[in-house]
Amino acid sequence: MSVWDNIDYEILRELTIDASKSAGALGRQVGLSQPATWRRIKLLKKAGVLVGRRIDLDAEALGFGVTVFLGIKLATKGRVSLEDFERAVTAIPEVQTVQHVLGLYDYRLRVVARDISDFERVLRRRIMALPGVGDVEANVLLSEERLAGPI
Repeated sequence: MSVWDNIDYEILRELTIDASKSAGALGRQVGLSQPATWRRIKLLKKAGVLVGRRIDLDAEALGFGVTVFLGIKLATKGRVSLEDFERAVTAIPEVQTVQHVLGLYDYRLRVVARDISDFERVLRRRIMALPGVGDVEANVLLSEERLAGPI
């Protein structure tokens, strides 16, 4: 296991804010040359700490004004495999994330919809129609604060 220093963590923090920053720009921010910064980025990638790049889309700007978190408890765990449920639920375009969790519910979903009526349609026609769906709890997102995380 590698040990990362404060400069590595600062590079990671900066990349979580803007992954498109060049090694030169990052180096200026953390006090390193462009080649030294690039070497550190390559090491972080090789170690599996940095995985890919990502673009965040503004769902509301795309017309999806409602975000709902669903807790789903499978009614018959023995009859429906988790893989079958996951495959079916990930095929629903409005479902942004599927998390298999431990606790009261088996899964936690993040679902976007144009409005509450659209969410009701997605819930009734798509999610509740999935095999094995039992109890469902919905929590409508009112606001969200994005934090950088533990780095």
